[in-house]
Amino acid sequence: MRRRNVLLLPLAAALPRLAFAQRDEAGGDIRIGLTPVFLDDQVAFLNDWRAYLEARIRAPVRFIQRGSYREIVDLLRKGELDFAWVCGYPFVRHLRELRLLAVPLFRGKPLYRSYLIVPTPDVRTRSILDLRGRVFAYSDPDSNSGYLYPTYSLVKLNERPSAFFGRTFFTWAHRKVVDAVAAGLAQGGAVDGYVWETLQKLQPQLTVKTRVVDKSPEFGFPPFVARQSVAKPIFADLQRALLQMSGDAEGKALLQRLNLDGFAAGEDKLFDGIAAMVKVVDAASHVAPA
Repeated sequence: MRRRNVLLLPLAAALPRLAFAQRDEAGGDIRIGLTPVFLDDQVAFLNDWRAYLEARIRAPVRFIQRGSYREIVDLLRKGELDFAWVCGYPFVRHLRELRLLAVPLFRGKPLYRSYLIVPTPDVRTRSILDLRGRVFAYSDPDSNSGYLYPTYSLVKLNERPSAFFGRTFFTWAHRKVVDAVAAGLAQGGAVDGYVWETLQKLQPQLTVKTRVVDKSPEFGFPPFVARQSVAKPIFADLQRALLQMSGDAEGKALLQRLNLDGFAAGEDKLFDGIAAMVKVVDAASHVAPA
């Protein structure tokens, strides 16, 4: 009997490591993709967040940043990332290949809006229609708030988005949309309302140079997603770590730096509004101009 117990001890000790063996077979680090973070201390923040997650999932975490949502989603689809913080627009585009992991909570809800902004001295602009023929800044062609929603708005107004503005350009980050409008490089721009509100809190000297003209309806907040092939134990570990961030002091401090309240598991239907806009914009893009 004593010999049997001795033999069982190494096996029992190994059980907690079985999940890590699956991680090692998948390539070692848990790879999380991000587009540009809007915080000035982004390197320090990501180092702190990585350490926090590693301590809770007991596995190495690596943040991988790229300049656009498309690059991040391509890496996910190729299996070169395990998870990513993306926009609801590419999520609904690739719903069969991606799985919802968690949705951030902003002001208590898993929702946000698109803001239409102009330079503060512009007191005449009241809607997107007032920006006809002007210079307009989009954030990313795969952003809901920074591209899809304003495009949809113009389609619904029976306008041709490709011909409406005098010139358009992509900044590849919501923070840079605010920068461009504040500096007068664009006479209007579409920005993630959460980013604008957070910058107003952290850098009011920047946002005071812009004025919010209009706000969209609420949409599902840009989610954390996983590629469909991620092992279930890894998915469950990271999801649990995110959902529990609001429950301890260190997690709350990190959330405060992001101006978020926490994370929720969420449901795909949160993004139905975005999916509906995609159908309208896609249909309009296949209609030949008059």
